[in-house]
Amino acid sequence: MYLKYFDLEEPPFSLTPDPQYLFMSGRHREGLAHLLYGVQQPGGFVQLTGEIGSGKTTLCRCLIRQLPPDTDIALILNPRLTVTELLAAVCDELRVPYPEKTASVKVLVDALNGRLLESHALRRRTVLIIDEAQNLDGDVLEQVRLLTNLETAREKLLQIILIGQPELLRILGSRRLRQLSQRITARYHLEPLSRRETYAYVRHRLLVAGRREPLFTRWALRSVYARSRGVPRVINIICDRALLGAYARDRRKIGAGIVRRASRETRGQVPLRARLRPALAAGIVLALLLGAAGAWLFGPAARSRNGGQAPAAVRTTPGPTVPPAAEARSPVPAGGGAAVSLEAALAGAGNTDAASFTALYRLWGAEIPVASPDSGCREGGREGFECLFLNGDWPKLRRYNLPVILELVMPGGGRHRVTLVQLAEGSALLDIGGRRRKVPLDEIDRLWDGAFILPWKPPFPVRILSAGMRGEDVGWIRSTLDRLEGGAPSPGDPLLFDGDLEQRITAFQKRKGLIPDGMAGSETLARLLLDLDRGPALRR
Repeated sequence: MYLKYFDLEEPPFSLTPDPQYLFMSGRHREGLAHLLYGVQQPGGFVQLTGEIGSGKTTLCRCLIRQLPPDTDIALILNPRLTVTELLAAVCDELRVPYPEKTASVKVLVDALNGRLLESHALRRRTVLIIDEAQNLDGDVLEQVRLLTNLETAREKLLQIILIGQPELLRILGSRRLRQLSQRITARYHLEPLSRRETYAYVRHRLLVAGRREPLFTRWALRSVYARSRGVPRVINIICDRALLGAYARDRRKIGAGIVRRASRETRGQVPLRARLRPALAAGIVLALLLGAAGAWLFGPAARSRNGGQAPAAVRTTPGPTVPPAAEARSPVPAGGGAAVSLEAALAGAGNTDAASFTALYRLWGAEIPVASPDSGCREGGREGFECLFLNGDWPKLRRYNLPVILELVMPGGGRHRVTLVQLAEGSALLDIGGRRRKVPLDEIDRLWDGAFILPWKPPFPVRILSAGMRGEDVGWIRSTLDRLEGGAPSPGDPLLFDGDLEQRITAFQKRKGLIPDGMAGSETLARLLLDLDRGPALRR
């Protein structure tokens, strides 16, 4: 209904898990790393838990896409099954034939064991993934544990991943299931998104859906986080309803009021803040009454100390009413302070989007004319550049050590993109519409909520590389580490991502302050390029 109105190609906040929309926050990257690590271990269980709507199922689908092609997967989405039904479902997923209408657990286990032995002989790995595992009955969980007893003389034949809500932690912690709990080789609990991650999550989904320009104001994003507490599914529900509400009211921008209204409509109840308003009003009245009583009681004494006269009333001019959202902002220094100067510079520069991309590409030694504000990444893509839409803080930018485009939000809701050229201890050199300006970091913090764009030039199309994968990009990473570490070329297949390469990547990530997940994604590749001196640096 609202797609064309907001320049969207598809619904950005659909509740259907779609790996294309997966927002890889630090928590999600760690969760995926734990899953990949657990799958590579010889047998046992991997456990992933998280609140309802935290992104567990989407992360699971991302895992499936990352698994090497020699992996057979059985995915159970409805675990409310008996022991026999579960075994039959696993056989169905793996295309294991078994007698029709059989009720024998032994027959099903024998059929499954035969297939697992065949797969093992072909050097194939088998993974069983059970979603919503907190719904498994105790006897079914015990049977799942027994499946890990299917093994050869040297290794287990089946790897099992249990995904569920926090109740799964309590269930697996029970005395009855302590043997199963002891076989868990990797555990991870997926926490909700932080405030800044929530902002980046909303922008990411809008971008994937085709929207280039900001749609939610800064205060609207704050309201989204306050009402969702960072749970992705709740964010989707609120934002989808907010889009519908803005469309119905013919609003091109979504403000905090629309988000609050959307939250009330989707929850079907008055928000807690609204429920507190009557009590708050009563408290204010009570405070006024107490204040009046205090003035009556202590007024005569005060008058006697002033020669029997009450102090003259001071006439004050009422100031402008400050909107509630603005109260949360850091105070701007009065009298033309630094933040006002930065805002004035941004306002005087007009639309800085196109100029920010042109300036950044020039730092890479490329003259790429950018004609329109929304074509910066597209124009760069024709010359081999890739845009990463990220979220972070100053320490993260220092770890990247590459020029980026900061997205600054004006108090009135306008947005400006500026190029971060250099980064010092307490200040940064910005390119604002073609003019460079040294600005203190605390000034920028007043307008920057952590969103930035990193255009960079990878040596090949980027994909997340992990153990078991193969390709020329794996060979490039291996040879680059050989050069940086100053050692002889590593033995083995140079195009195979093996355990040795995983350990070397993990060590490199630890040295550079990256998440040590042993996978090679955009962040790791960008740091490898920087260490090769292939690209501009914020600091040398």
